[in-house]
Amino acid sequence: MSRWTRHAILWVGVLLGVFCIALPAPAFVNVIRIGHRHEVTRLNRKLAGRVLDFTRNHGCDRRIWSSALCEKRDAYVYLPPGYDQTTPFPMMIWLHGIGQDEKNFLYLVEKIDAAIRGGCFPPMVIVAPDGSIDGQPCLWNSGSFFVNSKAGRFGDWVTEDVYPFLLQSFCIRPEREAHVIAGGSMGGSGAYVIGFQHREKFGQIVGVMPGLNARYLDCRGRYRANYDPHCVSWRTEFSGRRVLGRFKGVFPVRERWLIRPLFDRGEDPFPFIMAHNPIEMLDSHGIRPGEFGLFVGYGTKDELNLDAQAEQFADACRERGIAITLAVVPGGRHSTDSTGIPLLPSIGRWLTQQLQPYEPPTPSVTAPVGAGGYLPLAAVRRAGLFPSASLLGTLP
Repeated sequence: MSRWTRHAILWVGVLLGVFCIALPAPAFVNVIRIGHRHEVTRLNRKLAGRVLDFTRNHGCDRRIWSSALCEKRDAYVYLPPGYDQTTPFPMMIWLHGIGQDEKNFLYLVEKIDAAIRGGCFPPMVIVAPDGSIDGQPCLWNSGSFFVNSKAGRFGDWVTEDVYPFLLQSFCIRPEREAHVIAGGSMGGSGAYVIGFQHREKFGQIVGVMPGLNARYLDCRGRYRANYDPHCVSWRTEFSGRRVLGRFKGVFPVRERWLIRPLFDRGEDPFPFIMAHNPIEMLDSHGIRPGEFGLFVGYGTKDELNLDAQAEQFADACRERGIAITLAVVPGGRHSTDSTGIPLLPSIGRWLTQQLQPYEPPTPSVTAPVGAGGYLPLAAVRRAGLFPSASLLGTLP
């Protein structure tokens, strides 16, 4: 190995290390973290509910088979306090952000469980599937956006594999209004796309820091500008070198980094992006007033300017008579710690209102009761399905 090659490897390592440290905590934790054998057991000892492990992160391969992706895939399932296999509960599919995988859910589940114990979040069965392209979180390979693309049928993985697995394995309310599709960042965008595409399956959509208009520009052609309803325009082409934002004010996030894995080289991505652009899907999919419960939460200092997209999307909903609830974190940036966690109480209040007709009796739980372990067969109906191996209010 030449001296120049060694120097190049060293500098690449240094830059990647600095880049990881500069990223929001959950993405950084996901990329370098390796699950250990007893992690879920120890986590369950802290919870009133229970996490079931359908991954290969902890010493055994318990992954779910995906017909859409033609391979096994990871997922975690959370069972709330009071789940008894016979009482039907609402359900949520949680979609993680870019640079993350299903392990991000282990970062969130303690906070969700505590909110349920405190009566601030409705009890529900939650599944967190892996949407990373290669089955591992990767900062330089972007993400699937949970859509069907060159990278794989990730939208079908959610709707044709994960969704029926949840309904067939656990005691779930059958009504679409009791089914929530939710996610953060990339997963928030994916939640809106999947929800609009599959209105027969989902009645509630939650986006945390989601991208809702990939064609956003102001009237001067600037992507980074704040939203002004009197100064808007729409992009008509995509430049791979365009910088969408800078984490920590330094590290550029270029458009090509986000969309490159989804298309063949030389392919025009514009028609595909238009077809999967939530703000345009309002019309292309004929979204009607009262058809969905819609929630969007964001921070006002989002590095990717997704706060502007959220505000424009809310205006587009209002113009069509579609109610949407907005929650905003003043000064919140594009990270789970800065914006996602502070939004949890608002999400809980909104979901409690939306799911009130479908909630089971509230269990009396004041302390963690989890007993550890992995796959209690009594918690599901069909053991054969286990693999062998701050609130703004509602508009209008």
